[in-house]
Amino acid sequence: MMASSQLLSHHLYPSHHNGFKPQKLSKSGPCYFHPKTAFKGSPNHRIKASGSTSGRKQVEIVYDPDERINKLADEVDKNAGLSRLSLFSPCKVNVFLRITGKREDGFHELASLFHVISLGDTIKFSLSPTKARDRLSTNVPGVPLDDRNLIIKALNLYRKKTGTDNFFWIHLDKKVPTGAGLGGGSSNAATALWAANQFSGCLASEKELQEWAGEIGSDVPFFFSNGAAFCTGRGEVVQDIPNPLPSDLPMVLIKPQEACSTAEVYRRLRLDQTSSVDPLILLREITQNGISQDVCINDLEPPAFEVLPSLKKLKKRVLAAGRGEYNAVFMSGSGSTIVGVGSPEPPSFVYDDDDYKDVFISEACFVTRRENQWYTASSSLTSSSRDVSSEVASSVE
Repeated sequence: MMASSQLLSHHLYPSHHNGFKPQKLSKSGPCYFHPKTAFKGSPNHRIKASGSTSGRKQVEIVYDPDERINKLADEVDKNAGLSRLSLFSPCKVNVFLRITGKREDGFHELASLFHVISLGDTIKFSLSPTKARDRLSTNVPGVPLDDRNLIIKALNLYRKKTGTDNFFWIHLDKKVPTGAGLGGGSSNAATALWAANQFSGCLASEKELQEWAGEIGSDVPFFFSNGAAFCTGRGEVVQDIPNPLPSDLPMVLIKPQEACSTAEVYRRLRLDQTSSVDPLILLREITQNGISQDVCINDLEPPAFEVLPSLKKLKKRVLAAGRGEYNAVFMSGSGSTIVGVGSPEPPSFVYDDDDYKDVFISEACFVTRRENQWYTASSSLTSSSRDVSSEVASSVE
């Protein structure tokens, strides 16, 4: 396919070696497309009349290649589409997380303010020349490369829903640690759904993608919000909250090597020991007055601290050492990331104490996205993360 495109490009752009370059893929609205190249020239034939000694007029038909090129360009535009796409796959934090009950299906009812942040992976997609299977590679060991991976699950789901037959070569440049409560795997799945839709000419609406995403995982639909949302149900009921927090509010993420098993955290959860604060009151307080320690409640902290007692110690030390520097210190999701909002700098003990020499550290900020556009990486973010490859064991969350 690539060789054919290059050969056709050589014929379509005969003056390429004289400095003329073909247009690149561009983006307009929700879809990426190949802009139609305009070839302006004279008609296919020029008719030139002249006299002759026989008294009859002679007609000279002059062949003009411009029309042929126009037709070739039309044919290429008709069949050409996106062939490569690189997307940012951001993670999220739970600014507050209330567990409000147990469902009949075994899941828990939650009410949480989810917010996308600037830490994320990069996923590169290329159309596969075969219509057989997807091929996934990554920069870290231990990531499943088959349909256990949420990226492959998402691509399979998109093909099932739309009937398309695009398969892909995918490379995942992993920056977000797993077992961190940051939703990195869920974001990867949402990004894959978005990418598959772009390659297919946007057959599905964003609303449809969001609905389908719930079949992959509870957190996946959130990433089709504007980046900030009040999520209820299992997390799949998503209500956009326009710009509840400023994008210039910095934070630091600190994650020990140990991960928290989400299943084990929920198994130890005791509903009679959770907070009684109405989550809508927490949401109103944050949108009106911003983040404070009082509103950043996470009902999964006590069971997570039972699973990983060192995590409770880490939060206490960050609170004590960062007093006055952070608006709030809290655990995201089911752990094991501790978030300090208000400063991008971790407390000095994280660097000085041998107990924390292997922790993952990164600064971040809150980000959102515009409708019909995917998330973009923050150019201002400088990560001080320590060897994410040792943190990442899987893209399955």
